[in-house]
Amino acid sequence: MAQKVILVDDLDNSEGSDVIRREFPLLDRTFAIDLSDGNQQRLCDALAFVERILERSREVKQATRSRKAVDTAPRLRGYTNTDVRDWAREQGLEVSPRGKITDEIVDKFIAAHPDATPEEQDAPGTPGAQHEV
Repeated sequence: MAQKVILVDDLDNSEGSDVIRREFPLLDRTFAIDLSDGNQQRLCDALAFVERILERSREVKQATRSRKAVDTAPRLRGYTNTDVRDWAREQGLEVSPRGKITDEIVDKFIAAHPDATPEEQDAPGTPGAQHEV
């Protein structure tokens, strides 16, 4: 028994003997679509138009996503994060070897070390910033 394959134009759903699979390149990729001769000509015209636009355009670097600011423990005057971690371990507190030191541990460290005041982190010109005169 013979089978008959009827190709249908992917754009306008028309059937016809002129509908065939058409391949075309675009942006370093190859696409395939079933088109009639008329729609093939429209596709060629559209691709030629896009090609003219691309010839007159310049490629721009795509914007990168900005990273969300990491919530970090305040810097303590005269002490490093290593000092805080070592002290916390000596006190029997659980502290990770890297990453953010919890606010609870920083608060306890400041309470035990009154001279450990957080450094100013305000930008110049903002309220609370230190200014030299």
